[in-house]
Amino acid sequence: MSSETLDQVQSNMRVSRKRLLGRPILAEGEDGLFTQSWFPLCLSSEVATGKVLGADFLGGRVVVFRATNGVAQVLSAYCPHLGADLAVGDVYEDTVRCAFHHWQYDQDGVCVKTGIGDPPPPSACLFKFPTAEKHGIIWAFNGEAPHFEVPDFPYPADELVVKVETFRQLVNVDPWVICCNTPDIQHIKALHGITFDQQDPDEEIEWTDHSMLYDFKGRHANGEPIEYRVGIFGTSIFYQSSTFNGRWFGFIAPLGLPRPGQCKTYMVIAARKSDSDAASTEAFLKFAMDLEKRVVSEDVPILQTIHFKPGTLTKSDKALGKFLQYLRNFPRAHPSAEFIS
Repeated sequence: MSSETLDQVQSNMRVSRKRLLGRPILAEGEDGLFTQSWFPLCLSSEVATGKVLGADFLGGRVVVFRATNGVAQVLSAYCPHLGADLAVGDVYEDTVRCAFHHWQYDQDGVCVKTGIGDPPPPSACLFKFPTAEKHGIIWAFNGEAPHFEVPDFPYPADELVVKVETFRQLVNVDPWVICCNTPDIQHIKALHGITFDQQDPDEEIEWTDHSMLYDFKGRHANGEPIEYRVGIFGTSIFYQSSTFNGRWFGFIAPLGLPRPGQCKTYMVIAARKSDSDAASTEAFLKFAMDLEKRVVSEDVPILQTIHFKPGTLTKSDKALGKFLQYLRNFPRAHPSAEFIS
């Protein structure tokens, strides 16, 4: 090819060059809707019996309270009387009591008493979120009924020692953006230095309408042998069941959604009691938590600055491409909208 022809080709490329984008994925809160997933709101230890706690959720406000029966419940935060935030109220007679006029709401969110003695208006109610308490976390489902359950580890809870923490730094993306890292095989290999002893697990991934899971064997960045089962539940829960250097640990990273474009990371580590004595198990839990924190810390600078858009994919992105379609198809709703904002 002559230099003149090559110059012409390069000139044409400069003129016609465009960024190739795939079909977009709706952001959380776009069109007023959010994905229907379980989201963590707080640690169980933050809500003692008789305590009410406020939390930002889905761009609005909710309260978590625990009555004397020990059951935690998540309700919309604003009193339907005049809009006072129930988080500054208290738990009284097993109800959440508004600080402003002492209206009381039971665990179903129904006003059962007013402070002045007027009969509660029939419409005086809060939105009751489906609530779960598991792995030391209190969760709320965005919907009127959950579509799936919070995942469990493969061993009974009474056989495990569990440690739970929150990652202090809020990350400025929707939870599903972080979840895209799990089927992103290029990211696992290039950024985290993990090698596979097998072909990419594109065809072996187990898909449902609310989850994806796959298994692989390989080596961690420092050469330790690993055997992982990893996946995503909903659009906000990373799941991992691991054998690291011959010892099992479980890891769940649920992602809270205080407001659109922002998430809060929780980290749950579990080890088997039977694998060692208490002191050794505690040391292993700390090691496993530090290992996962290191992985998270490698992701955070990228996630804090990313302008995420499905773009030009390669053959190594088969799993990621299918997950992006999973996200496009995921149900969205916001039944609590008029209550929490």
